[in-house]
Amino acid sequence: MRTAPTILHLDMDAFFASVEQASKPSLRGKAVVVGGLGPRGVVATCSYEARVFGVHSAMPMGQARRLAPNAAYLVPRFEFYRSISEQVMRLLRELSPLVEPLSLDEAFVDLEADGTARDAGSARLAGAKLRADIRTVTGLTGSVGLAASKMLAKIASEQAKPDGLVLIPPGTERALLEPMTVRTLPGVGPATGDHLRRAGITTVGEIAEAGEDELVRLLGKAHGHALYAMALARDERPVVAERETKSVSVEDTYDVDIHDRVRVGVEVGRLADRCVRRLRGSGLSGRTIVLKVRRYDFSTLTRSETLRGPTDDPAVVREAAARLLDSVDTTGGVRLLGVGVSGLADYTQEDLFAQAAGGRGDDLVEEPDVEPVQEDRPAPAERRWPSGHDVRHAQYGHGWVQGSGLGRVTVRFETPYSETGRVRTFPVDDPDLTPADPLPLVPPVPRRPGATGPATAEADRGLGAGSDVGIGRGLGAETGGVGTGPETGAEAGGGLDTETGLETGLETGLETGPRTGPVPDAGAGRAGAAGPASGQEVGRRIGSPEISGT
Repeated sequence: MRTAPTILHLDMDAFFASVEQASKPSLRGKAVVVGGLGPRGVVATCSYEARVFGVHSAMPMGQARRLAPNAAYLVPRFEFYRSISEQVMRLLRELSPLVEPLSLDEAFVDLEADGTARDAGSARLAGAKLRADIRTVTGLTGSVGLAASKMLAKIASEQAKPDGLVLIPPGTERALLEPMTVRTLPGVGPATGDHLRRAGITTVGEIAEAGEDELVRLLGKAHGHALYAMALARDERPVVAERETKSVSVEDTYDVDIHDRVRVGVEVGRLADRCVRRLRGSGLSGRTIVLKVRRYDFSTLTRSETLRGPTDDPAVVREAAARLLDSVDTTGGVRLLGVGVSGLADYTQEDLFAQAAGGRGDDLVEEPDVEPVQEDRPAPAERRWPSGHDVRHAQYGHGWVQGSGLGRVTVRFETPYSETGRVRTFPVDDPDLTPADPLPLVPPVPRRPGATGPATAEADRGLGAGSDVGIGRGLGAETGGVGTGPETGAEAGGGLDTETGLETGLETGLETGPRTGPVPDAGAGRAGAAGPASGQEVGRRIGSPEISGT
């Protein structure tokens, strides 16, 4: 154990739901649930407003709808969440070279590795700076725990939620842990917790009192020894920058049980291809092919086959998965299928039996989101519009899907930087409505032409000393202009929506800028400037190509 609380644990607050609230002004402060929306979907995460009603992660979506019928239910946007996660991880790596990611929204950091912190005071300053940087870069909040071990740092971050920082001083760990429930300790799940409860052990302090021998008798040697050490606040695990991947897998849960054996085989082949794409994307290969089948009665069967050497050949994985499927009875119906590869390596075996059958199957068939359309065939009558995903309309600009069905799609037109937007409904095949990429949660910060190196937020925004007005919010969003002077940014910039930051509407500001009139102390000129600045000057500066976000 260390003598200083220099291990940091960051946990972003309700990450997926917070991203959705940040990108959709109409959902801020409201119950939001993200997950699979089908009959068998589960909750991936939910906002704190939804948790008040008893909704939590991994809950069946049907149960969540009963508990919070008025919440917003959205389909996950994993690629967008991953991009936000990368921004957060970059901030962590600026603190220390030793960062151990646990998921998209959670990581350990060793603050001693690069001399960032040596004692409680410097560790607390590093944690506070990290939280401020995350809010500046992403607009989101994260909770930080600081302690002398990984276990206690994670416990501290749980106590800090939401949007807080908790530091556990060395020497106080035992007193902190004793009254906590046994489920607080890593590795104690529902089954182990029930086993301990039946033995009369419900708190961490009672684990310590029971003694190591009793825990070994109850839980086995390895688990008993580990649990006793954790109850005494002993945790010597280091922060590891690279965690070894043990397996790669994909799986799908189906809204309706699959009874057709042919379709089950097709689904297994499709999952095998997806698994190989993920495997190759990680630069890995594997020896053991695993098939997972959950049947109509919730019984789950796992079958595996180990090859002579590692492979990333889709034909090999498909054939092995098909052989495994032959040994499973799917007569009653299948609700879930999965294909995985384990026994990973960073090389492939070139002379596997599959190569003798016809060479490597290097060409993977991509899975289109919709069926390919032939030139001489009309487009499908209905397109899919997942709830919560981004769209763009030729007339109304950027928005997101509130819901769809019965041949119609309802869209709310707003951006992360706008006010709550209006709702409009269109036919699902409206040619003016198209899918769009998500907008950044925080608009690009305008930079002064010719500026080099990092600049402060005030300097980048050109706010003068003592400015009480500055530039109005919504730059590059649906306002399109600058909110200075008697007229709003929408009037100055023509009210044009832009998707790429500060592209459209700002040139209009050059023409209509003078209508904004002089604004005393607006400080819209160079950093630190005060006094009158015309709307034309504001439009010229903010609309310059260097800062337009394009």
